[in-house]
Amino acid sequence: MLYEAAFWRPGSERPPVEEGLLRPDLAGLLSGWGRPGDVGVVAESAEGSPLGAAWYRFWSEDDHSYGYVSPRIPELGIAVRAEARGGGIGARLLRALLAEGHRRGVAELSLSVEPDNPAARLYERVGFRPLGAVDGAVTMLAPTAPTEEPA
Repeated sequence: MLYEAAFWRPGSERPPVEEGLLRPDLAGLLSGWGRPGDVGVVAESAEGSPLGAAWYRFWSEDDHSYGYVSPRIPELGIAVRAEARGGGIGARLLRALLAEGHRRGVAELSLSVEPDNPAARLYERVGFRPLGAVDGAVTMLAPTAPTEEPA
């Protein structure tokens, strides 16, 4: 799913999965997955194939990803397979991960999104707010505490 998150642009050329995940910035995101504090949720089809996933991970000042805010705020990643987008899977994944973070005592989650990524609107709908910009991407932050659903 990290590959889907990194190579999200429709119509753009995508390298083979194995090659794409060797990109240094992506390889670092995969390195050591499963360490304490790493949390993820997966959406599957009725047949059991993965449709999407959302995950978060804590980082440090010296070792972090694009949406880093602080060592106390984990950064979220999310991907939904292209053929499954637009059906509400992303929103359900985000809400599930925010709820799990709240259950585990995490107060906020951060993420990074490119301004032209349609998912930015989804992030705002589930409670993420812009915090700043880094290298052309927007860092967003959301509380994990449940909020009232908009009518």
